[in-house]
Amino acid sequence: MDSKEALVALNMVDNVGPVRVRQLIEAFGNAPAILKASRDQLRRVQGIGEETASAIAGWENAVDLSAELRNISDYGCTILTQADAAYPPLLRQIYDPPIVLYVKGQLTEKERHAVAIVGSRRTTHYGVETARKLAYQLAYIGVTVVSGGARGIDTAAHQGALAAKGRTIAVLGTGINLVFPAENVALFERIPAQGALITQFPFNRQADRQSFPIRNRIVAGRTLGTVVVEANLNSGALITAGMAVDNGRQVFAVPGRIDSAQSKGCHELLKKGAKLCEGAEDILSEFEYLFPATNRPPAPNETGALPDLSLPANEQKVLEALTNEETSIDEIIRRAALPASAVSVALLGLEMKRVIKQLPGKLFVKNG
Repeated sequence: MDSKEALVALNMVDNVGPVRVRQLIEAFGNAPAILKASRDQLRRVQGIGEETASAIAGWENAVDLSAELRNISDYGCTILTQADAAYPPLLRQIYDPPIVLYVKGQLTEKERHAVAIVGSRRTTHYGVETARKLAYQLAYIGVTVVSGGARGIDTAAHQGALAAKGRTIAVLGTGINLVFPAENVALFERIPAQGALITQFPFNRQADRQSFPIRNRIVAGRTLGTVVVEANLNSGALITAGMAVDNGRQVFAVPGRIDSAQSKGCHELLKKGAKLCEGAEDILSEFEYLFPATNRPPAPNETGALPDLSLPANEQKVLEALTNEETSIDEIIRRAALPASAVSVALLGLEMKRVIKQLPGKLFVKNG
C-alpha cells in the first residue's frame, strides 16, 4: 500500500479528519505506518482518543479500500493529496486542508486565479441573472469560477462561466459519483471539460447537514475571494463568507432590494465590511495581480509597439467603435450595434488586455 492509498483509506474512517491525520503523520512518519499501528500506539498520540484509535486500528473491518480504488479507476477520476503539485496551493494554507481530493476533470495553473460565487438555493430572477453575468465576465477574462454545484446561485455561476468558454470548478457535498441536485446531471457532465468536479468525500457518500459546511470550507479555502450574490440571513453562503474571512480572503457582497429577504444576508455582510460588488470590475480591482505580464499581451509602453492581438468578434467591433477621444458607453453601444450586455463584457475584456482604458464617468479611450 502506498501513501496515497493509505490516505484514501484514512479519509474513509469515521472520526478521522485532516487535523488528526496531520498529528498522526507527525507521530508515525507516513500514512501507511498509521494504518499498521496498534490501538495502544495510536492512543499515545496527543488528540487521539479511544474511539478514534479503535476506528483506525480496525479500519479493514469498516473500509473496503479495494472497492474504493476500483471505483476511482472505473469512474475516471484522480486523487490528489498535499504531496501532489496539482493540489490547490491556497487550500494548503487553511487550518484543515482535505486529506484527499477526488477530481473529475483537470486542475491547472489557471486555478490559482479563482474566485468563488455563492448564494442561496431559493433565488430571485435578479439573483440568478447577476450570478450568471458576474461568472461570465470573470471567466471570459481568465478567472476560474468556483461554486458548490447547488441549485440556485451556484448553478447560475457555473452556467455563466461555461457560457463564456471559461473554467469553472464545482465543489461537491457528496461522493463524486452522485449528482445533487438531480436536475444538474447535464451541468455536471459539462463541467469536467472546462474545469473539474471535486470533493473530499468517498464514493456514494450522500449529502447531509454536515457535508455542506465541510464542502463550503473548500469553496472558501481554494479561492482568492468569495462573492455572495444573494442570500437570506440563514443561508449557507454566509457560512462560506465567514470561512473566507477566517482564511484572510476578501469577501464581496452584491446589494439587492431592501424589502427582499433574499438580500438581507448580503446587506448584513456589507454592514460588517464586505466589499460592495456591482460588477466584475469591483472584484478585479482587488486582484490586479491576477494579470501579471506573463498572462496578458504586453502593453504599448512595454514594447514600444502595439501588440498584435487576435480579438473575439465583439471585442473587435467595440474596439473599432472607440477612438483616442473619450467615448461614453451609450455611444459605443450605438456605434458597435451590439446589445448593452455584450458591449459591457467586450469592454471588460479589452480593458484587461490593456487595449483600452476606462476613465471616470464610464468613458473609454484606446490605449496609446
